Parts: sequence; C-alpha cells; structure tokens
Amino acid sequence: MSKPIFFTGSGLDRADRLRGDAGWVARQLADAGTCVFPVWRDLNLVDDDRLHLTGDAAREVVVRADEIVLLGLRGETPYFAADISSMDENAAAKLCGVDEFTDIRNCGSTMARDAGAVLAYAKGILIWHRRHRFCGDCGHPTLSAEAGHVRKCTNAGCAKSHFPRTDPAVIMLVTRPGPNGGSCLLGHKPGFIQGMYSTLAGFVEPGESLEETVAREVFEEAGIHVTDVSYRASQPWPFPASLMLGYRAVATTFDINIDPEELGDAAWFTREDIARMPETGKRLPRPASIALWLINEWLAET
Repeated sequence: MSKPIFFTGSGLDRADRLRGDAGWVARQLADAGTCVFPVWRDLNLVDDDRLHLTGDAAREVVVRADEIVLLGLRGETPYFAADISSMDENAAAKLCGVDEFTDIRNCGSTMARDAGAVLAYAKGILIWHRRHRFCGDCGHPTLSAEAGHVRKCTNAGCAKSHFPRTDPAVIMLVTRPGPNGGSCLLGHKPGFIQGMYSTLAGFVEPGESLEETVAREVFEEAGIHVTDVSYRASQPWPFPASLMLGYRAVATTFDINIDPEELGDAAWFTREDIARMPETGKRLPRPASIALWLINEWLAET
C-alpha cells in the first residue's frame, strides 16, 4: 500500500456554513481556545511541536494581522490563519515567540500529516489573498468577505466576487518496459538542488485535458512520446498556488531530446540506478513531494 501524501488529510471541517456569520467569527477570534496559525511572508510558525498560538498570544496576532481566514473546525475548536507579513521579521518573530519562520517544504515530511496539511492550507489561502487585492475585472480594490473565502470588488458598478483559485499542474512518472522492471524517466531542472532528479511536471493550458497535458509536457521537455496515461493521486502544493495531479505514463519512444530551457539533463533510471544514486552524486526529490511518492510507488512494484 502506498504511503499517504504529505500536505493532505487535514481532518478539518471547513465550516462553510459558518463563514457568513460575522458574529460567530468574531466570537471565535476572541475565544482563548481558538488556534491561530501565523504566516509571515509565506513562511509558517514551526517551533518544535508548536505550530499555532492560543490565548493572549493568538489575540495579539489577530489584532496585528493583515488578513484573517477561518480554516475550519477540529471538533469544536476553530482554526484561523493570520497573515502578519507587513511586520518586519524581528517584530513578527518576537510576536510569535520564535527565532524565525519556516518553509514547510523543508520540514513537512517530519511533522504529523494533518498538521502539515493545515499549514499548507493556511499558507495557500493567504497567498491567494495577497495576489487578489484588486479586481481582475475592473481593477478596483477588493475586500475580504465570508471569513476570508471570498474577495469582493469595492466598485459598486462591478461588485464581482472572487473565490480562491489554485493552478492545476500535472506531474508524471514516465516508465519504459525492460528487464528487471524496466526504467523510469527523471530530469534535472536548472533550478534544482545540485544532483536532484525528479519526475517531469507542467501546468495545464486552456483547452487541454489532463491527459493531453501529460503527453505535451513530456514531449516538450524530453522529446518522448507516451501512451497509457493514468491518474494516480494529487497533492496541494501552495508554493505558491498549485494542485499537483499525479500521473503515470508509458513511453512509446525512448531517445531523449531535452529542451535546455526546461531541463539541464534527463535520463532513464533503473531500480538499480536509483539505489546507487548516493554513489553517483545524485538524489531523489524532497520527501514531502508527490514526485517522490510517484517514484516510490513504482519502486515498490515487482
């Protein structure tokens, strides 16, 4: 059985029925038991096992926050995200009682799955707020509504409501048949950590099905044609605003021809090649990524 995917499984009741009740929201923000998850410039509060604030510390963050979003309920306990990005780093860290804030890509795999999912949710929705302060239809400022799940245009002649968006992207492990289970296609992008090889990925374009995107991206990046495209799993990836849709595909051509603007290198890796990566200066993608999940799923097959 495949392992769970990081940044999924928050277990929250997202409480959409309560978002429009401003009185209820205000009462929860004043309650000492409410959990507030601060985010500073896309970095989260991660201090050992302390990921949120309660009591006076939480209320102080709420007062200073640029945006507040109701994430949902865990049982009867409300969870809120608070953006404190307008503060300087030292002031924000002091307010939250930490030395620094953390990029959860680097630690998401070390924390409880539900905790990582909540932090990713908080980060992702606050990024959406920051990027949608103006109406895409008329250019006027927008204001947060529905406990942070809508932004409404302030222009009475427009009054459009904007809802949180994520950008769909496919991420795919391409395999080829062969002895001892065949091999898989991994690539190294110029921006990757030195020696890191991962699955190929790309954003969905207008007018495409997801399966068409898989085939197009693999051919554009590596010059490989594929068939038997099949969905495997998905992962929210708020870095800054993606939903990664994981696929497998089978190569019908095998000669690699990379696009140097997309990849610095690409190669076919057998299971033995992957096992020997530490000896060759190569490495697989970070543990929290669905890329590694897709690779591990293939490695586990006999």
